[in-house]
Amino acid sequence: MRKLLNTLHVMTQGAYLHRDGETVSVKVDHETKLRIPVHTLEGLVCWGQVSCSPPVLSLCCESGVGISFLTEQGRFLARIQGPVSGNVLLRRQQYRLCDGAEGALPAVRMTVTAKIANSRTVLLRAARETSDPQRSETLRDAAKRLQWIGLDASRADNIEIARGHEGLAGQEYFSAFDSMINGDRDAFRFQGRSRRPPLDRTNALLSFIYALLRHDIESALESVGLDPAVGFLHADRPGRPSLALDMMEELRSPLADRLALTLINRRQVQASGFTIQDSGATLLEEATRKQVIAAWQTRKQEEIEHPFLNERIPLGLIPYTQALLLARYVRGGLDAYPAFLWR
Repeated sequence: MRKLLNTLHVMTQGAYLHRDGETVSVKVDHETKLRIPVHTLEGLVCWGQVSCSPPVLSLCCESGVGISFLTEQGRFLARIQGPVSGNVLLRRQQYRLCDGAEGALPAVRMTVTAKIANSRTVLLRAARETSDPQRSETLRDAAKRLQWIGLDASRADNIEIARGHEGLAGQEYFSAFDSMINGDRDAFRFQGRSRRPPLDRTNALLSFIYALLRHDIESALESVGLDPAVGFLHADRPGRPSLALDMMEELRSPLADRLALTLINRRQVQASGFTIQDSGATLLEEATRKQVIAAWQTRKQEEIEHPFLNERIPLGLIPYTQALLLARYVRGGLDAYPAFLWR
């Protein structure tokens, strides 16, 4: 159980939430582990096998506390909200901001700048970790170029310019990505980003982990009442979760890319765990998929200090924390969206 920004995440499997006066009480194995006054809560997130009594559902709905139910892996299942819902007001404000260039630009600048800064941090960490001087220099040079692009992105005076910096930074980052691979370099050689389908093992691994991250972010946005389909940076398109893709930009490098590199460099995934079709499309075999999912779940348990909250939290709660902060920004509770910056 963890309380973040007035949202209580109940992650203990088998936990039971019931009403105790005007408080939400959490029991595990018939023992009360936590009592929390409902007026101090904005939301409840129940992960996996967590059940709620009808009275506690009633209490939360009467008090305007939304309850979200996720699978243990973080996939969004449902949300319960009382009749006086702030959801519609939040979403209307989200649409207003996203429709107006002036309203969207500050969030776009923060997102793009954070993405570039986090990519740069990944490159510099890899440069310190490699024993090859030439590859280390390649990574440091790319990091320097990203620093200048990030500075320009932070000053972008319209969204199209910010998108241009984002695209340029992506090219620089992936042009140096191969230098971060220390494991089986022949099997996992990276010659550029390819998707739909991925054309090599590293791209296949990245695409799979990106899909896991996207699901977590979509769940987080749904949980706080934001519309994952309407984004600031990515334009609306039928079926595309544009806001989730926006948030992926700031979280992709530290959460997904670092995991992919760890799995390759520690030889936790093997070249034989991939299938290469006649078309060149490369897919993870079932055993490798299970291995990566297990590693993803383990990685989400690792704790870091959140740079804005100054509190240690599991990596798995970063999407939920950022979604809460974004919702506060949209509501006007924060002057600027504090995008996630990895240290």
